[in-house]
Parts: sequence; structure tokens; C-alpha cells
Amino acid sequence: MSRVYLSTTEFVYGKQIIRHLGIVRGTSIRSRHIGHDILAKLRGLVGGEIHEYTKLMAESREQVLDRLMDDARALGGNGVVGIRFSTSQIAVGAAELMVYGTAVVVEDSLTPPD
Repeated sequence: MSRVYLSTTEFVYGKQIIRHLGIVRGTSIRSRHIGHDILAKLRGLVGGEIHEYTKLMAESREQVLDRLMDDARALGGNGVVGIRFSTSQIAVGAAELMVYGTAVVVEDSLTPPD
């Protein structure tokens, strides 16, 4: 699989954007797991990080980034700039995580951006 450069800024440091290809996205809708909910409620009684939800969100972020990169590759891109994440509640216990940005084609630059 070819590398896709990801950036939350409008450029990729050390690269030159030679073509903009359009908006790309990656989405995932996840529901909570009953076992994780029970552990989370117990952990909520004593305080502290809810590791089960932290792990769920980390896995979700990786999944939507993979889908974003696949979308960029499908358009012929090797980079995505202006990346943003968004979440929304779909139903009780289910949420959507979405990442979006602009697919670009980049090549090595002799001069870094300002």
C-alpha cells in the first residue's frame, strides 16, 4: 500500500502540492459494549480514566483514518490536508466518528513552506 501524507494544516512540510483532488472522508459508527458499560459505570464510582472507552475511541480513530487514506488513494492522491475530526450521536449508545479533508498529490519540494 502506498504512503499517504496526512496533515491538519493546508500543506505537508517538505512537500509541494501539485494537484487538489477534492474532499475525502472516513466514517465509522460505533456502539458501546454492555460489558464495557458495566466496567465504565464501576470505574465512574471511584473516578479515573475509563480505559475501555479510551481504547474504543483509539480504535475508531485508526479505522476512520485508514478509510480516509483509502478514499484519497482511490482518487489518485498521496496526501490529505486540512484534516478535521467530527463526532455525532446517532442513537442512544451509538456515535459516529468522521474524519475529512482534501485529497492532494504532493511531491518533494526543494524549499520548505513558510
